[in-house]
Amino acid sequence: MEVAVNAEELVEVVLPGKVEPEGLQLRHGAVPAPGPGQVVVRMEATGVSFAEQQMRRGRYYDQPPFPFVPGYDLVGTVLASGAGVEPGLAGLRVAALVKVGGWASHVLVDAADVVPVPAGVGAAEAETLVVNGITAWQMLHRKARVRAGQTVLVHGANGGVGSVLVQLARAAGARVIGTASARHHAALRDKGVEPVDHRTDDVPARVRALAPGGVDAVFDHVGGPGIVDSWRLLAPGGTLVSYGSASTRDDEGSGRLPVLKLLGRVWLWNALPNGRRAFFFNVWAGRALSRDRFRARLRADLAQVFAALERGEVTARIAARLPLARVADALRLAESGTVAGKVVLTP
Repeated sequence: MEVAVNAEELVEVVLPGKVEPEGLQLRHGAVPAPGPGQVVVRMEATGVSFAEQQMRRGRYYDQPPFPFVPGYDLVGTVLASGAGVEPGLAGLRVAALVKVGGWASHVLVDAADVVPVPAGVGAAEAETLVVNGITAWQMLHRKARVRAGQTVLVHGANGGVGSVLVQLARAAGARVIGTASARHHAALRDKGVEPVDHRTDDVPARVRALAPGGVDAVFDHVGGPGIVDSWRLLAPGGTLVSYGSASTRDDEGSGRLPVLKLLGRVWLWNALPNGRRAFFFNVWAGRALSRDRFRARLRADLAQVFAALERGEVTARIAARLPLARVADALRLAESGTVAGKVVLTP
């Protein structure tokens, strides 16, 4: 069933090139009409993640050429549907992982890519768990396959992905050691996490003291030389999951080089006959080979994350809510490293 788009205005944020946050531009236009198999989602919440921070520096691994509209994920209501779309989607609150395009009042999405948000879950709360929740769930359960009684190390335990990861790991029955600056330690202890100060502690020595036999899994978003320490902290049979290169955020030059170096290390470590495993996690892996399988997995895993939220096993951490027109302030705040949780943008 095709539903007409009413007379609303499109507002979107454009990243014109490598700019400071104040260089982002607002663009106004007509709301796009959905094509066959597409829906128009009226955005209720989108967010600022590490990906957009890298994109504005031109350093995200596979970002499109400038100019483009950033925005990795969003939550909103289906406003209009194209031909062939299930009628029941109209008016439904949904989440979508889009990589780019989310920083807009209205977003065109393939209907097969939207995931229903449970009734009673707010848009901003759901938004904090789309890319962060999918990343955390899949690394924990699909890559490391963490089980009750195991010990895991989460770097950046107060961050967007890290804060979800530690809660999911605790819900799975794992012991969790988490690195964060001292001001976040009390909150981490409240979640059952054993904190380590990455600013003042000798992190490898402190982790070895807490887990003399090594840890069963390490989740590392930092990359750089420290990734070697993460590998060495693994117990026999342990798993390292690398999912970023935050240590190189402010570097100049190619954004692909740090990722390629990580991939090289992962390949080398997996070739060693020591019983340990290493992965470089990419949330989009497998999409090119089988879009249907990718969508089914994403839908199932995000449903699990939302269910964990409803059970109280995971809390939505909203650092701040700012309107789309204040996107520069939102980006500055997210990049400051002074907040816990996700900076959420609203229409």
